[in-house]
Amino acid sequence: MDDELIDEADIPRSRYTRLPGKGFFYPDSLDEERAERRAKEAIEGSEAVVIADADADGLACAAMIREAYDAALDAADFEAAIAARLDDGEEDGEEAGDAHGETEADDSDDPDPTEDAHAQSPVGLVAAGPYSIDTSLERVLAYADDDVDLFVCDLCPDDYEWIAEPLEALAESTASIRWFDHHQWDESTAAAVRDLGVDLVVGESDEECTADVALRSLDHEFDDRWTELAAVTRDHDLWIKEDPRSDDLADYSYWAGSEEYAAIVGAHGADLPETVREFVAERRVEKEARIDAAVDRAVTHEVGEWTVAVTYGRCSQNEVAEALRGEGADAAVIVKPAGSASIRGSEDFRHAHEVAGKVNGGGHPQAAGCKPDIYDDMLDYAQHWTTEGQACKRVILAAFEAVAEAEAEGDEGDEDDE
Repeated sequence: MDDELIDEADIPRSRYTRLPGKGFFYPDSLDEERAERRAKEAIEGSEAVVIADADADGLACAAMIREAYDAALDAADFEAAIAARLDDGEEDGEEAGDAHGETEADDSDDPDPTEDAHAQSPVGLVAAGPYSIDTSLERVLAYADDDVDLFVCDLCPDDYEWIAEPLEALAESTASIRWFDHHQWDESTAAAVRDLGVDLVVGESDEECTADVALRSLDHEFDDRWTELAAVTRDHDLWIKEDPRSDDLADYSYWAGSEEYAAIVGAHGADLPETVREFVAERRVEKEARIDAAVDRAVTHEVGEWTVAVTYGRCSQNEVAEALRGEGADAAVIVKPAGSASIRGSEDFRHAHEVAGKVNGGGHPQAAGCKPDIYDDMLDYAQHWTTEGQACKRVILAAFEAVAEAEAEGDEGDEDDE
């Protein structure tokens, strides 16, 4: 493929936000090969391993665990690399890394001092998502030394069965497994994990973020900087939005690599250094423009008693959903060019997980995601991009209709009981 076709430098925003990022056009097989190699390098020989969600909450936990093990990386090299990115005028931090936010070395003659950062700490970090917990556990099983300490942070499995095999094997080989989270766990899944001897600590999802859980659970005397980091992380993760620094942390964790973020917040806490703030501010100009474009594309639909706003584009879904709620939507659907969609609810709509569950997804009552099984080949994706996701929108709206009908039937049943 001609690189210029996916180079956004000379393409209008109105066009490139309708297309996936460059990573979409990178074959999964090559991405998996690279992820496997980097995981092996991070895990082998480590004293402890952290599997963490690659957002601000999960990575704050990783930074805490490294602090407890005296295994933090020096932030100076990362700050120098950030300054170099600013000097180079890189436009799009979203495309700087792979699915886990790790950046490849560039083709310049100057060596990148952070290129091998993932292999430098005695506490290995494996960035994961909710649907790759099993793969991450399998990699720890394959590459970790016996008697390693294993931590899993800010991740909740949908059910026990799909993590059972690697977790049960790790329960036999590791020195300890500690799992910190704040999501809503199924009782049977939590019981099965604990029955293996895993120290599972789950905080109240509407009161604590996982950084809070890790801070109170780790046997280490953390100074006030870490308490403040947990509080600011919670401010964004629970959508409290009272501390402006929390948006900086959330945005920075999205645009930075996992090792970079863990090193920087480990050294500076919630008060990011000037270089990082400049980096975030520069990226935010593009972010805000994408949000505005997605909000402008939104169309509202009346489904049952709910107003559902549906839009399309490459954007920050939480901020788009917040803007659409401000315009009167009970629920927001953000269809992405890569084929997935985010569903966000409100106080008047707590069925996001039910809608997502009908279209190959899941999540929480007010925040869920899905990827409808409607893409058989690249022609389907071509239609998806040129129609702004019309097929995807139709099946998700049909799922909203089904949930609305079930809700109405339930209300009628309650009236009959009276």
